[in-house]
Amino acid sequence: MYRYGRVVRFLSYTASKRTNNTTWDPTLSLDLNHPSLVLLEKCKTRDHFKQILCRIMRSSKLIGKTFPMSRFIYFSAVSHPDNLDLAITLFNHFTPNPNLFIYNTLISAFSSLKKIESFYLYNDLLSSGECPDKQTLLYLLQAVNFISQVKQIHCQAIVTGLFSFGYLQNTLIKVYLENGLVRLAHQVFEKMPSPDIVSFNVMIVGYAKKGFGLEAMRLFHEMVGLGLEPDEFTILGLLVSCGQLGNVKFGKAVHGWMERRKPTISSNLILGNALLDMYVKCQKVELALRTFGALKEKDIVSWNMIVAGCAKVGELEQARLFFNQMPCRDIVSWNSLVTGYACRGDFASVKELIVDMVMENVIPDTVTMISLVSAATESGALDQGRWAHGWVIRMQIKLDAFLGSALIDMYCKCGSIERALRVFKEINKKDVTVWTTMITGLAFHGYGSKALELFSEMQEDVSPDDVTFVSVLSACSHSGLVDQGIKVFSSMTDYGIEPGVEHYGCLVDLLARSGRLSEAKDIIDQMPMKPSRSIWGAMLNACQAQGDVELAEIASRELLNLDPEEEGGYTLLSNIYAASGRWSYSKKIRETMESRGVKKTAGCSSVVVDGVVHNFISADKCHPGWVDISSILNRLKNEMKPGADLGL
Repeated sequence: MYRYGRVVRFLSYTASKRTNNTTWDPTLSLDLNHPSLVLLEKCKTRDHFKQILCRIMRSSKLIGKTFPMSRFIYFSAVSHPDNLDLAITLFNHFTPNPNLFIYNTLISAFSSLKKIESFYLYNDLLSSGECPDKQTLLYLLQAVNFISQVKQIHCQAIVTGLFSFGYLQNTLIKVYLENGLVRLAHQVFEKMPSPDIVSFNVMIVGYAKKGFGLEAMRLFHEMVGLGLEPDEFTILGLLVSCGQLGNVKFGKAVHGWMERRKPTISSNLILGNALLDMYVKCQKVELALRTFGALKEKDIVSWNMIVAGCAKVGELEQARLFFNQMPCRDIVSWNSLVTGYACRGDFASVKELIVDMVMENVIPDTVTMISLVSAATESGALDQGRWAHGWVIRMQIKLDAFLGSALIDMYCKCGSIERALRVFKEINKKDVTVWTTMITGLAFHGYGSKALELFSEMQEDVSPDDVTFVSVLSACSHSGLVDQGIKVFSSMTDYGIEPGVEHYGCLVDLLARSGRLSEAKDIIDQMPMKPSRSIWGAMLNACQAQGDVELAEIASRELLNLDPEEEGGYTLLSNIYAASGRWSYSKKIRETMESRGVKKTAGCSSVVVDGVVHNFISADKCHPGWVDISSILNRLKNEMKPGADLGL
């Protein structure tokens, strides 16, 4: 591509080439005070620059001389980066003997634009006999697109003896961490003879951003043990780590450090926002509110954090108050509030907010639509779910895996498996979550055979995970597909998945529902982990259906040992005794419930009328239409009596 027209592998370069390097002080070319060069410095526009350069090229004898050409190339590529094409022309046709400064100048210019060109130039540099310096490798690290390139630069640093420079090592650590190669970053850090505060900060902040909060804290203790004083960057990494881990105790200690150094950090908005974010993630709303009020300067990030924090813990009135006070709002502001109402299941408020968004020319995004669909899912009302889906189509939101899964889940829970399957087919790129959600919906509706078909079809595209197997086993359990369920359970290890307590629970439920109670009990006894509440609950339910009092007593005893406050175990055992005619035992269970203060949860049902969800709780007469409803129910009851005059 360049004058040498060939690409040399990085590792083919050896340290022996360093002896061929021509020493040159780059400051000499920058200090060259030629009148023509002074004219270039004063250029304000691209056309003016080109005119002056052309005049110099025609009239002066600077063409072909390395130092003046380095100045021309520097002006073209760095001082006036829009003239990079001119710098390439000067390099290719008017610089017969480019030096290291020229190569570094062009590699630096290319690193942010034509990144691959930086590596071509580097190979050109090696072929010319020049030796790279630490600046060359730093510029190359800015141009990397692939991990393999980072590793090659790392090797070059070792081969050329440049790896000992601390700044280069820190940059390598940073690049490795940004690309998720935590182990390699740690290896580079460990080989540093005496890491400084910058090295520790790069590691601590990098660990925190990648979710390794515990490792970041351990590194902080190591840093303090070496006598290094933490600075603002250290504290930033620690605050992020505390938020991830929910470690509010350590977060308060960090806050105390900040307060003791208040004059130096009070104006640090980034650090203030990090502190606010830490308290929000730890769900300490009072401390978050106090921190927010103490901020001398607030930006939109600060406002969004406090709105999201209040909404997350259910303080929606407070969140709405802050939302209304915001000097300016963006899509994150709206989504924070919408998500809060969606978590509460308040579809009407979510709907109202989205309409207001559009009225204020804020276009809803995927996050907004997922919140809207989730709110419709919580309501269980199909017409509200269809309204939400209509908004997705109207806003022309791309149906990705996340939104598609939310729509499938919504339609399944609202009772329309046909529409769920229609959405499933419309998703082009289906990940494991999409497949699992559809299988779960089929299981929920009792389509066990269809769920197994989809499970087989799924394996042609993606590998199932542990959640997928829970869904498939549930489908078999609800459809009575015992042999197929046992086969699915046995195949889990073929996918490298060890069965967990949820999978054993599904297997126990599968066997117990089909009447194979002794086999289910054997599975419980052979489990490698302690049975959970759901396992004993499934066993107790099956005992009630089969009338097995002996196993029911065992299951009930184990269930009550795990959770003595759970009323389900008492109620089921009492019903089993009553069904078998052992009324005294049934009465005794009821008395035990009463003495322990365990109350049966009242049954609840709901119905949607004109888009409004009406909830009815057993023995509750608080519904505003209770008088009319009671009157109609009594009339229907009378009409259903034998011999009643129906007026026909």
